[in-house]
Amino acid sequence: MNGNTHKSAFVATGLMLFALFFGAGNLIFPAFMGQQAGSNVFTAMAGFLLTGAGLPLLGVIAVGYSGSRDVQEMASRVAPWFGVAFAVSLYLAIGPLFATPRTATVSFGIGVEPFLNLEGLDEKAAANQKSRALAGFTLVFFALSYWLSVSPGKLVDRIGKILTPALLVSIAVLVGYAALAPMGAPPAPVEAYQQDVFAKGMIEGYGTMDALASLVFAIIVIEAVRGMGVSDKKQILSLTTRAGLVAAGCLAVVYVFIAYMGATSVAGIEMQESGAAVLAKSAEHYFGGTGKVLLAIIVFLACLSTSVGLITACGEYFNRLLPEITYHQWVVVFTLVSLVFANFGLSNLIKYSVPVLMLLYPLTVALIALVFLHNIFGGQRLVYVTTMLFTLPMALFDGWKTLHGMLEGAEDALVMQWDASLKGALPLYESGLGWVLPALAGLIIGMLIARMIGKKA
Repeated sequence: MNGNTHKSAFVATGLMLFALFFGAGNLIFPAFMGQQAGSNVFTAMAGFLLTGAGLPLLGVIAVGYSGSRDVQEMASRVAPWFGVAFAVSLYLAIGPLFATPRTATVSFGIGVEPFLNLEGLDEKAAANQKSRALAGFTLVFFALSYWLSVSPGKLVDRIGKILTPALLVSIAVLVGYAALAPMGAPPAPVEAYQQDVFAKGMIEGYGTMDALASLVFAIIVIEAVRGMGVSDKKQILSLTTRAGLVAAGCLAVVYVFIAYMGATSVAGIEMQESGAAVLAKSAEHYFGGTGKVLLAIIVFLACLSTSVGLITACGEYFNRLLPEITYHQWVVVFTLVSLVFANFGLSNLIKYSVPVLMLLYPLTVALIALVFLHNIFGGQRLVYVTTMLFTLPMALFDGWKTLHGMLEGAEDALVMQWDASLKGALPLYESGLGWVLPALAGLIIGMLIARMIGKKA
């Protein structure tokens, strides 16, 4: 490949990667955070960018740097069984159980529901009509996702060169107008964003699921690069890294503008209960009925591209894991499962995904860090094992605590008593990062033991 071809390839691949990342959560979370953070929006956004754009970039680079075929092979550096368990959990979480259904429900909630004529209907009749509309919409949405997913080799052409430019232009119209003509000054932050604002923004960035998805989407990028005739490992890593930079850069710019739009929107549309409402009312404020159409286009393009990427990634991985079932059959399975789960509703999907995120994120970040430190400790499996052994208990506890907090009488449970004790004993725990020091301790202990064993040998 010549220089111009290289440039065109990594730009198109980077735009494809951006479109794969940019889905439901990438729209609703920064908009809602902007309203909540108010005048502290840029401090919160700094934390959000760290986990919402920085970690996905590191995840993409880590997979290319490791030279692994997929996330299972990379995680198997801890132990083969851990590689399978981690990969299956990761793919199911960002695939048919949570993230993929969410692409359809957010697209429906923002792009279709505002156009439904529910006036004059009682609550039950309105709910029934909304359920029927959701069922019809998700059927069409996942039929398109299926069609785009059955030929994964055409993803760069279909998404990177067609869907992404249309998505970026649509977003630029909305957020650009909001930046030039803000509704008012950002208000005072709500209580949650008055202290530990940076850490709060980091936790909000978890909701995008992009750091988890980066380990999956990186494989799609690497396969796309190889499909362009690149076989040299250094060139593959270089193009993958540059594609990741394009994607992360686009994500960061869009996040900042959406969050700023949310922060300045309170004066015009008041405080809203969700990011979806912030986006919908902001679009209507600026463009009237046309704004609803514009937002519907943005959301549909963003969510469709992410849905296609997730179904494709899951189909390819499970086909490698269980080759007796073809890729096409796996695509059918994941499309149908996502269709069913999408009809459970957005609020339930978000609610029950949070405990899983609190479990998987610490393990994912620790694994990414170990990949980059691999050469420093000689790639000794012992270091991988001790780091994960120290990280896993806190990750499990965070997931358990988050799940239990949704239940009635949670404040009296044993897990909440432990939670109260850890708040005063473990640094960073109150900020949701209580796993960081245990992970670091596991890394250091593993390296020390490995060095002692090496000296004795």
